[in-house]
Parts: sequence; C-alpha cells; structure tokens
Amino acid sequence: MLKINSIIFLSVLVVFSIWGDHNSEKVEEVLTRTSEQIESNENTKDKAYWEDLADQMSRSLIKHYWGANFEGYEDRYYFNYGSDMSNMTTNHYWPQAHAMDVLVDSYQRSRDQFYLDFYPLWWQGAPKYNFSGRPEDAWWNVFVDDMEWITLAQIRMYQSTSNEKYIQKAIQMYNDWIWPAWGPEDEAPWYGGITWKTDVEKTKNACSNGPAALVAARIYQMYDRLESPGSKPKEAYLQEVVKIFSWLKSNLYDAESGKVFDNMNRAGKISPSIYTYNQGTFLGAAHDLYRITGDKQYLEDAVKASNYVIDHMSNNHGVLSNSTSGDGGLFNGIFFRYFVQLVNDPDLDPQTHKKFHDYMTNAATVMVENGLNKNTMLFGGDWWNAPEDKEPVALTPMLSGCMLAEAMCVLKPYPN
Repeated sequence: MLKINSIIFLSVLVVFSIWGDHNSEKVEEVLTRTSEQIESNENTKDKAYWEDLADQMSRSLIKHYWGANFEGYEDRYYFNYGSDMSNMTTNHYWPQAHAMDVLVDSYQRSRDQFYLDFYPLWWQGAPKYNFSGRPEDAWWNVFVDDMEWITLAQIRMYQSTSNEKYIQKAIQMYNDWIWPAWGPEDEAPWYGGITWKTDVEKTKNACSNGPAALVAARIYQMYDRLESPGSKPKEAYLQEVVKIFSWLKSNLYDAESGKVFDNMNRAGKISPSIYTYNQGTFLGAAHDLYRITGDKQYLEDAVKASNYVIDHMSNNHGVLSNSTSGDGGLFNGIFFRYFVQLVNDPDLDPQTHKKFHDYMTNAATVMVENGLNKNTMLFGGDWWNAPEDKEPVALTPMLSGCMLAEAMCVLKPYPN
C-alpha cells in the first residue's frame, strides 16, 4: 500500500464554513497554495512516486470493475459501470474505450504483461456488450462520438503492440462510419461538421468533431509505417483533419476567450454549454496540427483553450468541478489526457509552461491527498472527499483519476 503519510504534504490553510442544508452539513475547504509549495511538493512526489500511484490505481480499476473478476461472470470481458458489481448496466459504450486507454497507459508505462493480457479479452468483450451494434458488425454504434473514442483506443492499442488488426479496425471505422458523418458542406447553417448521432441528422457536437480530428491526425501521422494503409492516400487524412478542426474552430470556438461550445443543433443554434472534455479534444487536435504543420496559430489555439479551463473552469479551490457519476465523470480525465501532451511541448513560452505544469501538479496532488481512498485506491470524482471503503464508485470518475495519475507519469519535470 502506498505510504501516503510518509510524504511531506503541502501546507494548507483550512477554513470551515458549516451550515444546515436539508438536515445535512456542508463543509467547504479553502486551500491556499503558493507556487513554491507546489514545486516543493513535486520534488517530494517524484517520477517513481507517480508511477507507483498510477500502477496501484490501474490495478484497482481492474480489481473493482473488470467484469470477469466476479464469480458467475467469468466471461464478462467488460468494465462494469459501478465498482464491485454495484452497477452492471451495459448501455454505456464509450467508457469502455477510456478504460482500455488506461490499460494502454499502464502497459506503455510498465511493459508489464499483466496489462497486455487484457487487450484480446477486451477486444472480445467491448463489441459483445455494445448496446447498439449492428448484426453485420458489433463495433458500430449509433453515437458517432462513441465510435470515435473506441477508434482512438484501437489506435493506441496498435501503437503499443504493432498488432495490425487494431489499426485496421480503426481505419475501417473511421473511413466507413465516422468520416461519412461529415457534411453536407453546402447546406446552411452547418456547412460541414461531423454529426453527433446517426439518427439525429445535422446536430453537430464538439464531442463528435474534436475526437474525429484526433483520429484522422493519428492515422495520418502513422500512415507511412503501416503494412496496409489502404487505398485512401495519406494526404486525404490531413485534409480531413484540417477540415474538421477548421469547422470546429469556426462554429463552436470563441477565439477571444478560448471556450469551446458544446454543439450546433438542428436549427443551427449554438449551445452555450462548456465542458472540459470538449476543451481537451479541441486543444489536442490543435496541438496535433501544430506538430504536423508547424503553424503557430494551432499552438496558440491549444494554449488559449487550456487557459480557459485553468482561469475560468477551475473554481473548486483551484481544481475542476467535482464530477462523481455519469458521462460527466469522464470529462476531466479526457482534458488531462490531451493537456499533458501540450504541457510537455518545448515550444511553450516559459511563463505558460510553468503555469500549466503547476496547475497539473496541483490537481494531481489534491486528488491524491484528499479525494483518493488509500485503502481501495478508488477515486470517486470529489477532489476533496475520498469515497468510503465500501461505498460504490462509478467507473467514469475512477477513469478520470487513473488518467490524471498516468498523465503525471509522462509529465516532464519542470526545469530548475
């Protein structure tokens, strides 16, 4: 078990404000942290610390959520929606992709066969329990963004194994099911965009366009090393990345503030809702395009979208809002997955680099010291209160915690 008590904690100032609320008490913790304290804390929690933490959280994910762990469900190669069989619904497809992403993170970090052994099992189970798979292909789903998340996981499975079956399925899903959801380009007011759901025409969401751009960018970047890239030329993928991202930026991005709006509906109206996962895939796609093209505007877009999250969405005493269940439980983890790649970019100016590095380090530290149960190694999405030992924990916030822990393992040390 991780020896949390042996680590020098950040200095904290805690002010309690207690008031009645329907016969219950609310306690708000107010933390004051200086940049010097964050730096001191990071020196204490070194690379080995974060790798140990991530490993324990990933193994806890498998222990408490992998369906085949439980008696009577030995062939359930699927991540349950609640810990310890507390919720076994299978009408949520997209969290499976992120659970597999965590196992890919773990395998890439450790090269431990333990994690690799789950790849073929998940490959069987994920489509088997897909609630809307077609008879001719169980991987298909009515939600285009769900297929995009699955495709991104498949790409990473290929990148960590060089097993061509993973990338071939990803390419097929993108070319046959995802890219055809683009457009039409000549119809107002949409003029393009990837549809969110196949049976809801002309609703164009950030969550279906950001990940689609990421998929196309990743296929483009690995195209030359594929044994069978297919008949579609490499440059077509880059053209599609640019198209998708340009549409997203033109229609759902506020260039002044850096916020990414959730969707354009069938009437052409823009939703004002802002979510961290949309910020994350937008900045991730922008960053990929910067690495591909060298165009500094893409880097500036990624930085601005990140600053919006830090400056305007981190009002929970310096961290993001608590999110303890449902789809929203995954949003913060997705942001951190793509944000850490930007933080590591050597082309960031020093002030931005330090701001981003401190922000991420602080978020992970708050999670560990306050929101993580040290006995079960479960994180329930409340940054300031850990779940009780026997308390059911939803899969989605646990995945966000795992993604943040794994992101800390790839975060490069801040230069002294």
